[in-house]
Amino acid sequence: MPDMILLETEEQMTDRIDLLKRELSKVRTGRANPALLEQVHVDYYGVETQLSQIGKIAVPEANQLLVKPYDKSMVKDVERAINAANLGLNPNNEGDQLRIVLPALTKERREQLKKDIHKLGEECKIGVRSARHDGRDAIKKLEKNGDISEDDMHEYYDDIQELTNKYVEKADQLIEQKEQDIMTL
Repeated sequence: MPDMILLETEEQMTDRIDLLKRELSKVRTGRANPALLEQVHVDYYGVETQLSQIGKIAVPEANQLLVKPYDKSMVKDVERAINAANLGLNPNNEGDQLRIVLPALTKERREQLKKDIHKLGEECKIGVRSARHDGRDAIKKLEKNGDISEDDMHEYYDDIQELTNKYVEKADQLIEQKEQDIMTL
């Protein structure tokens, strides 16, 4: 039973790290990344559909995205959806596709992005610590019910703390790596 609690705790921590990775992939680093358009939804015949499902998103150059809808009649709708998403991107309509040239990041914008990713990292660490708290509570409940001894409880506490340290370090590494990507010209 305590081993299941450890597994559940680790799973919660892994979920937090995965969420951080997804959020960091959306942060612009000056290089084109199709994940920038992940949150764009297009009205596709009355249904809100993710852009990646109705067209191909390519990276022809380091600072460009090319969006080519499978249905050429959707180009205007895709252009409107990208503009409505408030991503600070300006798509150029080339008839059957859209070309998005990413402007260079200013020093001020880079500093702001750095603050934003640190905030995302802190939210992730809070989630990891919350999972630690839940795991410790579950172990304490087992000890209270007499299912495990007090010594075992403390051993499991140590195991949970090791997991916490491991996942907090992973979050720090992801943040540091993204920070380097942002600050590199």
